[in-house]
Amino acid sequence: MMLTMTYHRPVLLEESIEGLKVKEDGTYVDLTFGGGGHSLAILEQIREGKLIAFDQDEDAAEVAGRIQSKAFTFIKGNFRYFDKFLKLHGIKEADGILADLGVSSHQIDTPGRGFSTRYEGDLDMRMDRSARKTAGDIINSYPEAELHRIFGMYGEVRNARTLAAAICHARAQKPIQTTDDLKKILKELAPRNREYKYFAQVYQALRIEVNDELGALKEMLNRCVNVLKPGGRIVVISYHSLEDRLVKNFFNKGKFHGDAEKDFFGNELKPLKSITRKPVTAGEEEIKANPRARSAKIRIAEKI
Repeated sequence: MMLTMTYHRPVLLEESIEGLKVKEDGTYVDLTFGGGGHSLAILEQIREGKLIAFDQDEDAAEVAGRIQSKAFTFIKGNFRYFDKFLKLHGIKEADGILADLGVSSHQIDTPGRGFSTRYEGDLDMRMDRSARKTAGDIINSYPEAELHRIFGMYGEVRNARTLAAAICHARAQKPIQTTDDLKKILKELAPRNREYKYFAQVYQALRIEVNDELGALKEMLNRCVNVLKPGGRIVVISYHSLEDRLVKNFFNKGKFHGDAEKDFFGNELKPLKSITRKPVTAGEEEIKANPRARSAKIRIAEKI
């Protein structure tokens, strides 16, 4: 079961595996296989147990194919439907579920995927390359009001309205086809000395819209409640405030907005107990070795 891990350096590896409280005979689900780092660490700790890993990316599927273990099953698919896939494989419950919501290093470092501001490539940003809608489709076809909405809501871009208008003006002259085409527009509007943060905010907004990331996250969290055994753990690694807020609210209140529901006696009705009062973050050494860990936050909850 050997696999060199040059493909993806897993973030907060020890903390996430510790949070799962892996049992040798347990059943575990890695919802975001990526480069396989977290999955391999789980496999090292189970003997009679099972690990089912998911990813919608074909490159991840290729890496998963190198793992030779009877305990391991890989399913190519979006994690928002993971419970249905588990049932097809005869699995109704799990002792632990892990989800690393970040874009893998491999995806970021592949120019043709369009995830990085550092490379020129098509405006793609699809996690699942069989999906129809790309970032280019959004940039070139969304109405100005919709562009304003996604930049403001998903990227928290302060001049979202101005940016949306500038994109609509530019695409009227010629289609915006590559990351460089888009960056030329962004450079005119980015705050001085904060250009790269501005680029990242816009790219984040487009990526979230292309992949419906927040919708998929909500659906996945709701389904986790039905799959986890009592006492089972869920570990989620998020990378920006929009994700972290949804995870925090769901773990603490059993819902994404508002206060927890209560019974007749005033007891809170929530399916999970939050284990982490504050999110766990990477230490200085890990951030130095892997700068992408800087924004990572782990939250852990247990099925009541």
